Parts: sequence; C-alpha cells; structure tokens
Amino acid sequence: MTAVLISGSSVAGSALAYWLREQGMTPVVVERAPAPRRGGQAVDVRGAALTVLRRMGLEGAARELENHTNGMSMLDAEGNEVFRSEEIALSSGNLDSDDIEILREDLVRLVHARNQGVEHVFGDSITAIHQEADGVTVEFEHAAPRRVDLVIGADGLHSNTRRLAFGPESRFINHLGTYLSVFSEENYLGLDRWQTWFNNGSAGGTVMTVRDNSELRIFLGFASAPIEYDHHDVRAQKQLVADHVTGIGWELPSLIERMWRAEDFYFDSMAQIKMDSWSSGRVSLVGDAAHCAAPLSGQGTSLALVGAYVLALELGRTDDHELAFARYERRMRPFVEDNQALALMDREKNSPQEMTARTDAVKNAIDFDAIID
Repeated sequence: MTAVLISGSSVAGSALAYWLREQGMTPVVVERAPAPRRGGQAVDVRGAALTVLRRMGLEGAARELENHTNGMSMLDAEGNEVFRSEEIALSSGNLDSDDIEILREDLVRLVHARNQGVEHVFGDSITAIHQEADGVTVEFEHAAPRRVDLVIGADGLHSNTRRLAFGPESRFINHLGTYLSVFSEENYLGLDRWQTWFNNGSAGGTVMTVRDNSELRIFLGFASAPIEYDHHDVRAQKQLVADHVTGIGWELPSLIERMWRAEDFYFDSMAQIKMDSWSSGRVSLVGDAAHCAAPLSGQGTSLALVGAYVLALELGRTDDHELAFARYERRMRPFVEDNQALALMDREKNSPQEMTARTDAVKNAIDFDAIID
C-alpha cells in the first residue's frame, strides 16, 4: 500500500488525504500549526470544484454553511457610493449562480470530518527530504524520521516542501504589487448581508458580513513593491497596514482600531507561484504550493479541490508516480493558467460586471471530464 506524506492540512492537503485513501493509499498529514487553522476569508467553490465537493458527499453540508450576500457597494476615498448592485458581488460573482461561498475554516472543518482515521501530526514540520530509488526518507523538526513512498506539498504560498525539494521561493514567486490583511469583528456596522468596497487608488479594503449576518470579515490592503518583514511578527504586520492604509474616509479609522485588537489577523502579499514543473522525483505539489493564483483570482479554493482530486486519481491509476505526476500536470495546467490570468485583470479599467463575467467564463469553460479522463 502506497504511503504518502502530505505537508499541510488546509483545503488542498485535507482533500488530497481524502481522495488518496479512496484510492487505497495511506496518507499521513503533517501540519506546522498545533491544530486546524481558524480564521481567514470567505472562499468560493465553483464549477468543477462543486463536482469534487459533491463526490465527497459534502455539497449539502457546505450549502448549509453558505455565506449569503444581497449585494455590494463601492465607495470612493471620501466614502461616497459610486457603484451599487443587488445582482453581483466581487467576492462571489453573480448572486443567482449555484456557486458556494463559505468561510475557509468551515470548509476545512467539513473536509477534516471526512478524514476520520487519517493520521495527522500537528505542531511539526519537515526539515529534510532524502529521495532514493525506492522511497523517501523525511526528517521532521520534532518527530522521528519516516520512510514513505511519496511526499506532496500542500503547504501554501510559502511552501516549505517546495523550498526543500525545488529551491528557494524567490525562483518561483511573482509579486502582484499588493498586500492584503484580513480579520474578523462583530457586525458593529449593522450591515445586512452586504459587502462594502472602498479605495483611494493605492489603498483600500472590503467589509463583508458572514455567519448569518452576525460577523464581519474585514480586508485592508495597499499597493507596494516587495517589503521585507517578519512573517511571524503580527504586531509589525499590523503596523504596516496602519501606516499604508490611509487617506480614506468612511469607517477606516474605526476599522484600523479594531484591527489592533483582532486575534485572528492574517497578512501577506498578493503573489503567484509559477513553476515549469510541479514534481521532482517522488515529490509533487498541489494547490497554492504549486500554482498560487492569489486571492485576487477568487479561484484558489477551486484550484485546490480540483487539483487534489486529479492528483489522487492519477496516482491511483498507475504504480508509476512519474507518469501520474505528468498526467496530473497536463490536465491541470491550462485550468491553472486561465485562473492565474484572472488575478492580473486591471480592476481600474474593468467594471465589477466585467470582472464577474470573466470569472464566470473561466469557471464555465473548463471541461471537468477532460481534466480527469
């Protein structure tokens, strides 16, 4: 029975563990965090990813936790409304579509619940990968070394697995010139299933309601060239946001004040990962680790779900892991490239309707059967 070590327990890693076990393999998941990560933004499950979720038996549960939105507003730097719609929302597209918008932590929890019996090692991370002809020896920060058949990196934009097996992040990352933070707060604004977007050209944000209208997810971001900062110093990251997100009216001072108190604050650059190959010997990558499209695309979660499914199916079809990796990449790469292009759209030159239409075109253009057959 093939033993597969998966680094990362978010959407891609958890979905991959489920589908590998369905193929008769033995997945083991290692996660740096001490428990499944909480917080984060609302994510979208669209197109082919809905089929994956349905085949996992999770569509109904996901729809019960779906985040419902009645519409959106866009404000200028002074807080004046310049656009309003009850038909679309930039985070989720057309409001009458069958897409599912759900909080990332809720989706991860649902997939984790389908992985009862899968071994998880929390609070640890890979420190070395030694590939040999008949397997891989993996060393960890805390646990004893393990011998496995394959290693899959599902550990996100700043993938440790990618660094160990393919080289430094700088070879693959493409900054998009934007930094984004997200945190939660009670719905002190009294918004009714609504999204409010605001900006002054170089900085801005979004406030959207979640959890049956009781909470807000607040996004604050700014344009900048790459910045050197400590990825583990949350206070310093909050200071970066406070320093850069200025010159905007409306509720910005209150949002900044609440950011300082937030316990689930997340901050990172908007960036894409572009690689000539997602595999090296017995190591491969899935989700953001392989091809982060950036949150601006709105397609990261769908790419993670579809990629995990395709990779597991290809590994289940042959004992030749190199052939399986090649087939997985051949089927996924066109889909990935189309979705990465979404994040590069000029949001100043394209209206919300145009951006929504482009996303729907990519979602609907993919032939799911062509990916997996």
